[in-house]
Amino acid sequence: MPWLVYPMVALGLIVMVVLPRLTTAVPAPLVAILVVTTLVVLTGWDLPNVADQGELPASLPSLIIPQVPLTLETLQIIAPYALAMALVGILESLMTAKLVDGITDTHSDKTREGWGQGIANMMSGLFGGMGGCAMIGQTMINVKVSGARTRISTFLAGVFLLILVVGFGPAVGMIPMAVLVAVMIMVSYATMDWHSIHPATLRRMPLSETIVMLLTVGVTVATHNLAYGVIVGVNAAIVVFARRVAHFASVEKVSDDDVNGDGSVDERVYRVSGEMFFATSNDLVYQFDYSGDPARVVIDFTDSHIWDASTVAALDAVQTKYGRLGKTVEIVGLNGSSAARHRRLTGRLGESH
Repeated sequence: MPWLVYPMVALGLIVMVVLPRLTTAVPAPLVAILVVTTLVVLTGWDLPNVADQGELPASLPSLIIPQVPLTLETLQIIAPYALAMALVGILESLMTAKLVDGITDTHSDKTREGWGQGIANMMSGLFGGMGGCAMIGQTMINVKVSGARTRISTFLAGVFLLILVVGFGPAVGMIPMAVLVAVMIMVSYATMDWHSIHPATLRRMPLSETIVMLLTVGVTVATHNLAYGVIVGVNAAIVVFARRVAHFASVEKVSDDDVNGDGSVDERVYRVSGEMFFATSNDLVYQFDYSGDPARVVIDFTDSHIWDASTVAALDAVQTKYGRLGKTVEIVGLNGSSAARHRRLTGRLGESH
């Protein structure tokens, strides 16, 4: 890069930092672009500009049906890229929508956003466009710097961009890349939640949460692929959540009942508490005294919920163990969804041990 690139980046940063303190009547990034571009054009400095990055369109896009063979081989080629783009796109759009909701004190329909993005991407492809998603950088400039509050601002941003690119392509091509770098530096700084990495915050945060954050960032930086970082981060978060929830599940003996009135224990009641799923149900089989319990055992699920087939399989194993000793087990207190899941799966998950 020519050495003049760095002073121009610095100038753009100075304009965007100082101008908002003087006035907010005009967006600081727009002023920075105008100032730096005018300076470079008037002085004749040879700096990389937008035109150097590729030819700008000179006409409106037209409908083009992609000429590709509709075969399994084509799908195998494009599927990995399509899935990665879809994953990153929907996550960035949801993250952007959440940020905007917080800034504007509004609530957006995330499902509608997802449907809109998918339909728009399919239509864009038919006109030669690339896949896209919510742009967190442009959105933050639009909302925080320009004060936008409605969808009209997004629509007009697209209209103005179309007019600029198609109608004023040569002028747009003269914009130095240095000032656009300065804009993105400010966007990155404004987008970053600096409080989240403050030492005091990190000390208060659970270690597991910090590990998930570092894993996501580390994988993304190492692979230069946000999709990989997101996948690793989400899976790490799932493992952390499952491990944390597993500690809140318990089985305790609550009573021994003398049903016949002869002083002997004829019924034992166990109470299961917490969420029962694969991480908590693994040890369920070992929580009962099979040989020492009386002929009738009651397992109370009033304070619990069955989430998956592994818990049903564990309960089948418990009943099988008691059955081999000639004892009966009654499961009570199941809520509606747990009872339906247990009724649908019990006895149908293979041999219980």
